[in-house]
Amino acid sequence: MRRDDTIRADRLIQALLFLQGRARITAAELAAELEVSVPTARRDLEALAMAGVPIYPTRGRGGGWRLIGGARTDLTGLTEGEAIALFVGLSQGGAGAGEHAAAVRKLMRAVPATFRERAGRVAAATVLDAAWGEPDDTGERPVVSQVQRAIADRRLVRVAYEGAARSGPSVLLPLVVGSRGARWYLLAAPARNGTADLDGIRTYRVDRIIALDVLEEHGAPPDGFDRPALWRRMVEEVEGLRGEARALVRVEPWALRALRDRFGRQGRPVDGRPHVVEVRAQSVPALAEQLAGWADAIEVLEPSEVRRALRELGERIVRRHRDP
Repeated sequence: MRRDDTIRADRLIQALLFLQGRARITAAELAAELEVSVPTARRDLEALAMAGVPIYPTRGRGGGWRLIGGARTDLTGLTEGEAIALFVGLSQGGAGAGEHAAAVRKLMRAVPATFRERAGRVAAATVLDAAWGEPDDTGERPVVSQVQRAIADRRLVRVAYEGAARSGPSVLLPLVVGSRGARWYLLAAPARNGTADLDGIRTYRVDRIIALDVLEEHGAPPDGFDRPALWRRMVEEVEGLRGEARALVRVEPWALRALRDRFGRQGRPVDGRPHVVEVRAQSVPALAEQLAGWADAIEVLEPSEVRRALRELGERIVRRHRDP
């Protein structure tokens, strides 16, 4: 098959999936979706009809192309459980933002309509965001998958969280699960009478969840709940906590990229000063501890509080490891 034929075959499949997701489409709507001209989109629709796909055009106001009798073609052959598993896996993948969105959109149209509501909840409630600089921890993924399945079924979860042993596990409704680079976070709230209490929303680092159980009880966010706004608010709050202490460090050229990768958004170059980076953390001691591992590659220029914290940390290390 020639490359042009392959491209058109792929486009025709996308057109069919788009038809399955809508009661009616126009050639202009299809052209915008496929990023082709309106005449090309019209020829694709005509080609589908000639190939035996049960679609027909209607004229006038409210016209467009429709599937006869609501006909559907299940191109996947997936069971509902398999479809949800695919969405869970895809939502945790490392594809670029554009590829990720396109893949979710295509898969959503390919699965039978009866599966789409649950799958759509997973897609809407999962965020892949920029890095904060923590190392990857693939051990978080099974918990993330549990949360996503709970979101798909609108079930409550019981969470045992590190540092909250005295208060015992919390029963929560998961609202959003998202990553900042390699680190995953759960945004959840208690549910009252089956509806999330948005005044009680908390953020949980998934790597600090000791145990998570999906319960039989159901719950849902209130109508009009804005998941993207909730995620943005969480990011702003955590950024504020992480960035209270700052330092300027001169970095050896060979270590510059590695240090910036380590600090993520908490490390940025200083304009006009080659090899100087501003780094941030939630406190001076925390920043000193993070910088201590880079002793051979950096020099802290300012402030004096961070330089002093590094010296004190070094002295403690020497005392602890002095030969008897």
